[in-house]
Amino acid sequence: MKKYFIILVLIFLSTNFISAQTQKIGYVDSQVILAQLPAAIKAQGDLDALSNQWSAHLDTMRANYQQDLADYQKKANTMTDKEKLKAQQKLVDEENNIVNYNKEKFAQGTGEIYKKQDEIFGPVKAKIYQAIKDVAKKEDMKFVFDKAGDVVLLYEDPQYDLTYKVLDILKTSEK
Repeated sequence: MKKYFIILVLIFLSTNFISAQTQKIGYVDSQVILAQLPAAIKAQGDLDALSNQWSAHLDTMRANYQQDLADYQKKANTMTDKEKLKAQQKLVDEENNIVNYNKEKFAQGTGEIYKKQDEIFGPVKAKIYQAIKDVAKKEDMKFVFDKAGDVVLLYEDPQYDLTYKVLDILKTSEK
């Protein structure tokens, strides 16, 4: 009985060892794909244009605030207490508007820029993931890693790099 058990264990282990050796693993560099894919380049340009527009508006708000503050400091000695209080409240309101606008547009994770990024890049990312999936199936890959992400690759064999195959599929599907 013990002999049969040992034989079964050896068969099981050898089967697992053989199946583990036949699993193919590949990787892509999503930064290369995003840098070369025309749809991703356009999406990044659109996002940058929007960000620049909001930054310019924020800069204008800050410049107006600085000008109003300088005007207040020049005139403060000649103002009545009521006028000073009104001017100070206006400055506080302007400062709050600047902080709120900055938070609304650029707050980490919750700002409108992040929502727009998801909206603009969503279709591009879906297309990239589908191309990765198609290449992985075609190449009979069991796992595909992104070397540009948080996964650390200590060694990479270029023969398993799927980046340019994915780019080829994406570029041919755009035509």
